[in-house]
Amino acid sequence: MAQQPLKGLISYDAMETIRNTNEWLGASARAMASYPAFSMIPHPMFRLMSAWGRVTERSFARMVIKPDWNIPAIAGEDGQDHVVYVEQELKRDFGDLIHFRVARREPMPRKILLVAPMSGHYATLLRSTVTSLLPDADVYVTDWHNARNIPVSKGKFDIEDYTQYLVEFMRHLGPDVNVIAVCQPAPLALAATALLAEIDPKAQPRTLTLIGGPINPDAAATDVTDFGNRMTMGELEYHVIQQVGFKYKGAGRLVYPGLAQLTSFIAMNADTHAKAFIDKIFAEARGEGSEADRHNKFYDEYLAVMDMTAEFYLSTVERIFKGLEIAENRFTVDGKEVDIGKITDVAVMTVEGGKDDISAPGQCVAALDLCTGVPEERKQQHLEDGAGHYGIFAGRSWRLNIRPLVLDFIDEQANGESEAPKKPRRKRGGTNNVFPGMADEDGKMAV
Repeated sequence: MAQQPLKGLISYDAMETIRNTNEWLGASARAMASYPAFSMIPHPMFRLMSAWGRVTERSFARMVIKPDWNIPAIAGEDGQDHVVYVEQELKRDFGDLIHFRVARREPMPRKILLVAPMSGHYATLLRSTVTSLLPDADVYVTDWHNARNIPVSKGKFDIEDYTQYLVEFMRHLGPDVNVIAVCQPAPLALAATALLAEIDPKAQPRTLTLIGGPINPDAAATDVTDFGNRMTMGELEYHVIQQVGFKYKGAGRLVYPGLAQLTSFIAMNADTHAKAFIDKIFAEARGEGSEADRHNKFYDEYLAVMDMTAEFYLSTVERIFKGLEIAENRFTVDGKEVDIGKITDVAVMTVEGGKDDISAPGQCVAALDLCTGVPEERKQQHLEDGAGHYGIFAGRSWRLNIRPLVLDFIDEQANGESEAPKKPRRKRGGTNNVFPGMADEDGKMAV
């Protein structure tokens, strides 16, 4: 065991060295094959080499870059565009609460807290989700920090700390907030709501929408659950936990590296990713590639990964996937039992994708059975046939079907409390003519 820290430190720096070397090789190939003298030699090798270099350099550089939000302006009813500003609402060591302030717009009746996953990608993974909700709501997002940039002196961060962060954020936003948790944080958002139900009932959110989350991982097997069951905690800690190298502020912190997680993501659909990069290289060689094409828009986000603290990753596997503490209502925070059955005043909705290979159908809807204190008329569930994991919160299925359902669900609960006339339900399906800048495919992105 004494050699484990040194092993982890060497492994982390070795991975970063490999990444940096590949970025350099790509830049070198791009520069060399683009040398003007080679244009006199009519051989396709130079164009292919230059294209390979451009794609390789960009891809490996993205792995250590936090993407910008780049939220477009919102068109107002007065015919003017309203610029969107990203502002820190609350700043904490391991994650901030950020607000998307729409300039010169009156406060919206809907207030939404998007709980972003912390499973390898940044919160900007929800960029298109935020963009789709902003015309109809004031939107807040949990913006988790990259563990490699957090000094060891800041202490630990596990799933109990994560849950307490959510409790604080919900309390800050008030009881009229509508919480939408996407994938990984779904069970912890449920636990945070249950904790509020006991310690501060008036601070509970109005609604809780859980999208593709592993509430009960044993309800339907996937590659993710199989991996968790196959590996012991000792094996997992030995093989995937490493120490942040000397290059970053968090030097010495034990983490599950983003580069290791990215390798797992790509391995799940290796053939699809390989074809995408081969097609991109040939498109670049033919002069058909562009800065903002579909490939770059997707992979600029997909390849940008962050480290998770070792304690967060290991406690998630041990307590959520192996121990089933949420699924069996045995979760505790600081030694205090969290009883999901004590949620009584929060409307709960679950959303699942029929082709979700990360959190398969059955895992998320299990939350409704756990919420024994919530009246049946305040529970809803939706299964989107044919939708993959990414599609149920950011793809075509989200835009055309799920987003209208979620907004209707929020409005119905608000109308129920105020006894105001209900608004007509939104139209679903059809062509995408609202957000033409977003990709149409329901791609596969593990969160």
